[in-house]
Amino acid sequence: MSSKRAMKQAQKQSYAKHRSNITNSRFELKKKFLIKNKDAKKNKD
Repeated sequence: MSSKRAMKQAQKQSYAKHRSNITNSRFELKKKFLIKNKDAKKNKD
């Protein structure tokens, strides 16, 4: 019984880690893209 519970908890933790990795990487990409756009606008002026 306890090993079943431990497996369930481990799955939940790994899934949560996976989700946070997705959101963090998406945020980092957005950040990089915004910085690139700012640089491009500065170069135009």
